[in-house]
Amino acid sequence: MDTLTHLIYASTSPHELDKQELLILLKKARAANAQLGITGMLLCETHNFFQVLEGPESVVVPLFNKISTDKRHQGIVRIIQEPIAERSFGDWTMSFSNITREELGTIDGLNDFFEENSVFSQLDSGRAKKLLAAFQGGRWRRKIVPSSAMAAE
Repeated sequence: MDTLTHLIYASTSPHELDKQELLILLKKARAANAQLGITGMLLCETHNFFQVLEGPESVVVPLFNKISTDKRHQGIVRIIQEPIAERSFGDWTMSFSNITREELGTIDGLNDFFEENSVFSQLDSGRAKKLLAAFQGGRWRRKIVPSSAMAAE
């Protein structure tokens, strides 16, 4: 049986994506992830991305390898890849939140990190898990872009 895995990575975009570009990216990711059995979440802060991919290891790893060759990503850093007992984002093919540096600075254990103007690609596994827990706990769920919003675009 294939191991349920999550892979958490960070990357930087060579240019800041506007709202329309983000919505197109999200729509394509959700459709592809639904076919692949992938769930997860994506946080975006200006040029910086933090993403969690969840699913069978045999699907997650090749997807990450494909993402790693995408020209929209630079400086990709695999922060965590490990087996998980259950999905944290099982209801979402890809949840998304566009988040500000100020909002990130309010998370205990991360505030000093972002006050020093650090980016997602410099997160260690402990801080990545704090960010994951803060998002999973619902802090930014009110900002998630629902699938229905993309259908109207």
